[in-house]
Amino acid sequence: MDEGVKASAPRDAYEAKRGAIAILPLAFGASVYGLAFGFLAVQVGFPWWGVAIMSASTHAGSSQIIAVEQFASTGVVLGAVLAGASLNLRYVGIIASLSEVLAGLSLRKKLFAIHITGDENWALTMSERAKSPDVGAPFLIGSGLVNISMWTASTTLGALLGAALPDLGRFGLSFAFTAAFIAMARGLWRGRSQALPWTMAAAATMAVISLGMPKAYGIIVGAFFGLVVISLKRRIEAAA
Repeated sequence: MDEGVKASAPRDAYEAKRGAIAILPLAFGASVYGLAFGFLAVQVGFPWWGVAIMSASTHAGSSQIIAVEQFASTGVVLGAVLAGASLNLRYVGIIASLSEVLAGLSLRKKLFAIHITGDENWALTMSERAKSPDVGAPFLIGSGLVNISMWTASTTLGALLGAALPDLGRFGLSFAFTAAFIAMARGLWRGRSQALPWTMAAAATMAVISLGMPKAYGIIVGAFFGLVVISLKRRIEAAA
């Protein structure tokens, strides 16, 4: 074995462990609405094992929630898939931002790291890298493994309990989804400079939905308008 690899192994293990510990508060928070997701998903027709497979293979809480809500309201599988996939488009940017973090890994390890990357461990990793550029793939992978494990466990537990208990929607548990999105949106807000693109994206989304079109289309159109406004805003600022 190469001496450099031997020397880096203890540090990589330490960074992975540090990432696993650092992600715990965020992972516990995600598990709360993961439990709610499992409850309601199984009660709209998803088997508990289907919820478990979806969580382990998709690992995108917001997209899973949107997909299940779309399926519950329309019963159309294609619409649910489109809704989830459209919300997951943000991962194109997330993966692009990890190019330096994943540099030097084999293709198999890169694909594995990308799969276990979620909003929480990505944000945590980038935050740590801002403090220390040495933070890299081991930290991302360590935090990602904990994150995906806790998400899958919480959604599966929620599904098992949801299958055994009466309709929990009447207790207002479904509001956990709305609350989760509000919390995520608040975490992404960076000040008044974002007000215009956010407003345009929201207006475009509501306009599409008000026309009776599928919610998935509203997400796509809203994201498109928001990106257009950001692009125009940056060009105007650069020309000024």
